[in-house]
Amino acid sequence: MKAVVLAAGKGTRLRPLTDDKPKGLVEVNGKPIVTHCFERLAELGAEEFIVVVGYRKEDIISYYDDEFDGIPITYTHQREQNGLAHALLTVEEHIDDDFMLILGDNIFEANLEDVVRRQQEDRADAAFLTEEVPYEDASRFGVCDTNDYGEITDVVEKPEDPPSNLVMTGFYTFSPAIFHACHLVQPSNRGEYEISEAIDLLIRSGRTIDAIRMDGWRIDVGYPEDRDEAEERLQDEEVASPSA
Repeated sequence: MKAVVLAAGKGTRLRPLTDDKPKGLVEVNGKPIVTHCFERLAELGAEEFIVVVGYRKEDIISYYDDEFDGIPITYTHQREQNGLAHALLTVEEHIDDDFMLILGDNIFEANLEDVVRRQQEDRADAAFLTEEVPYEDASRFGVCDTNDYGEITDVVEKPEDPPSNLVMTGFYTFSPAIFHACHLVQPSNRGEYEISEAIDLLIRSGRTIDAIRMDGWRIDVGYPEDRDEAEERLQDEEVASPSA
């Protein structure tokens, strides 16, 4: 699969860490966040990285140039940060088969391979990793509503009154059907084109959607304290590893 990395954001909540760099180049345990994303995607068999850049895009392009560890990199430009579905449409012309998508501000030590395997086995139009969070935190994320059988029936972006505490994380696999859904998305109350709305359109059209519970951990590096927590966890993993 090709792998899309969304790295166009300004990272205003990460200041002062982003005063002189884009969010994706903020270092966690000695490596930029995007490097952590690349390494995980390479482990999953990524054959090409497509990186969506925007804010201070030249910094990211000059840092990585046209490849990472022998895997070619293509860049697309999101001129305005109008949501994840809007960002995803910038890569449409480069995708002709199933692909991976990772948010370039997330650090994962989790079962991403289960999502890829499910996509390949089920030929799903979307598969994504979910996790349960405290109810008071659910409104920060795309929240999944489920039926009595545990099947996802609805996805709502950052609802004021979350229907559950099961939320999407920042890793997905998609078929090209997601692009048609993204074209149909209307701006949310936040004025953004939400990826959760595109996934919800796929659900409502009867497409095959798979949700996999996370085994492990991930941190959305939105604030300086998130960076610190991710760094501590990675260092703990290194200490615990037999090869450390």
